[in-house]
Amino acid sequence: MHDANVSRSESPISRASLFPVRSMRYPPALLDEIKARLSVSQVVARKVALKRAGREMRGLSPFKVEKTPSFFVNDHKGAWFDFSSGQNGDIFKFLMLTEGVSFTEAVERLAEEAGVSLPKPTQEDRQLYDQRERLLAVIEASAEFFVQQLRSAAGFEARRYIERRGLAAGTIEKFRLGYAPAGRAQLKDYLAKAGFSAEEMNLSGMLISGPDIPVSYDRFRNRVMFPITDTRGRPIAFGGRALDPDAPAKYLNSPETPLFHKSHVLFNAANARQPAFDKGQIVVVEGYMDVIALSEAGFPATVAPLGTALTVEQVQLLWRMAREPILCFDGDGAGRRAAFRAVETVLPHLKPGYSVQFAFLPDGLDPDDLVRQRGPDAFRDVLAKTAPLFDVLIEREEQAGPSAVTPEQRAALEARLTALVGKIQDQSVRTQYEREMRETLWARNKRVIREIATGGLGPSRGGSAAPAGARRRNNTQLDWRFTVRATEKQRIGNLPRAATLSQAPMRSNELAVRTLPLPPREVLLMRTLLNHPWLIEEECETIADLTLTAQPLIDLRKAMLNIVSYQGTLESAALRAHLSDAGFGPLVAATDRISHRSDRFAEPDADRETVETGWRHACALHETQVGLRRALAEAEQEYLTSQSETALARILDLQEQLERSASQNAELATPPAVPMVREG
Repeated sequence: MHDANVSRSESPISRASLFPVRSMRYPPALLDEIKARLSVSQVVARKVALKRAGREMRGLSPFKVEKTPSFFVNDHKGAWFDFSSGQNGDIFKFLMLTEGVSFTEAVERLAEEAGVSLPKPTQEDRQLYDQRERLLAVIEASAEFFVQQLRSAAGFEARRYIERRGLAAGTIEKFRLGYAPAGRAQLKDYLAKAGFSAEEMNLSGMLISGPDIPVSYDRFRNRVMFPITDTRGRPIAFGGRALDPDAPAKYLNSPETPLFHKSHVLFNAANARQPAFDKGQIVVVEGYMDVIALSEAGFPATVAPLGTALTVEQVQLLWRMAREPILCFDGDGAGRRAAFRAVETVLPHLKPGYSVQFAFLPDGLDPDDLVRQRGPDAFRDVLAKTAPLFDVLIEREEQAGPSAVTPEQRAALEARLTALVGKIQDQSVRTQYEREMRETLWARNKRVIREIATGGLGPSRGGSAAPAGARRRNNTQLDWRFTVRATEKQRIGNLPRAATLSQAPMRSNELAVRTLPLPPREVLLMRTLLNHPWLIEEECETIADLTLTAQPLIDLRKAMLNIVSYQGTLESAALRAHLSDAGFGPLVAATDRISHRSDRFAEPDADRETVETGWRHACALHETQVGLRRALAEAEQEYLTSQSETALARILDLQEQLERSASQNAELATPPAVPMVREG
């Protein structure tokens, strides 16, 4: 006999029709109306203290710590721009970035504030909405029932369990912990009396039912209950911890329902969202109790997946709250394997500025045990020793095979890493990973080769030491490399201890003459902006992030950005006049003296397409060469300090890369240095 509470005559509620309605595609006219009623400064002022500055307002960046305001709001243009981070946008994007909400939620909240009515849903949408609201009501009523049961006599053992875990009364109330009694129909009867149908109870996941089950019954029995909420804080599902040690499952989650898809949800996301943004950090741990204990210990920006490995959807949700979430795992083998799985999940979806870091716990302790036994500072120490994704990727692949000692083993390691890095979808991030991978493998290979050449390499894992004949052959083949190293040692050893190659000549010039050589390509880039000021507004993010080495040009860039932020786009003559008034006349004149056959794009009469193409090419070449020179200077300083072979090998490699870069870009050959006459 089937469940008497299920009536075939009830209005059908199919699972397919109850999945969340897709995000609305709002017409541009509607978005414009909201923006017309809410000024940018009105929305931004809730997070940023703004002061009037000409036609705009300015304040400290909400995205980076700074002392000088670099955040601008222009109500006339309906936009904001943050020079410190390169972020810019409208009121919707500001809400999304500062509060971690979706675009749909941002539109809904701002529309309500502006008094703008959103499009009326269709009949089908209304039905879906009504059905979802009923299921949300079922879950809310269930949560209240569990809270009541925890306070009752039946919840004695559950209260004892919670007390043993050391949770304060305020924490229990904040997370709405409850107790599901042992009976098979106590929740079912409670919900029926509240007016919910059996079908609604089944679809919400609160009952177990099916064709082979004559009478549906409560899914959660004799368990401590943890409500799982959506990002708005509404309960949509539950996790239950068994009190019976013989229960087949220690933890049990709600099944997939129209409201709940566990791969898209993180426990405590609603509570963690704002603290995560405020601190720029969010921590991911493995269990409910870990989240609750850490929240109680002063780490509110903590979340957990729901008993499964981290999913792509959960990573995307984390990135809405912080750019580099910290994934916290046990320090044992199981924790490392979980971290390695997370690497494979995250790697393809990396994008500029967005990644993950890894933290590993000591002595096999979970976060709950750690903060209770050693205090919050112990967990802060764990978070202070995070490892970047790249390092964990290298560790993962090194453990996947034998030690990379022989050429074949090193080739296998490189092949595995190349295949994984090739999965990164963003080209710019993939390029950086490929470069980092080559440099890391090169440094490690050099170490192995040195050890082989000197006979210092011991047996490999699963192999044996290199034969004496092979070591002699390697010595012969590497003699020329050691000769180069000796030459480099002598050259670098002649440098002052506190200076790099690039710094020493600069200091003597400063003492000896009153002219300062300016890097030609940096001058070229600034001259392009002076002759084509429209680039400043269109390429402001690139300009703000551009690596400049000459302080006068850094000051000139800042002045141009500030002038455009106040005045808007100007003609070249007007921009130069403003700069001259600000004391940059001699420097501007110096930039006009540069001339080279490859600089056509910087000339005043160059067409827009030529300017854009030449500008981007020159920027890319500049960043490549500046980055290599900086890395070379750092490697030289490291060698001065450590006298290590690794640092010396790094210097040789960087010099080779600089030479290749110069030869591959001969068409942009460096013209003679341009002196800038100092005033005074």
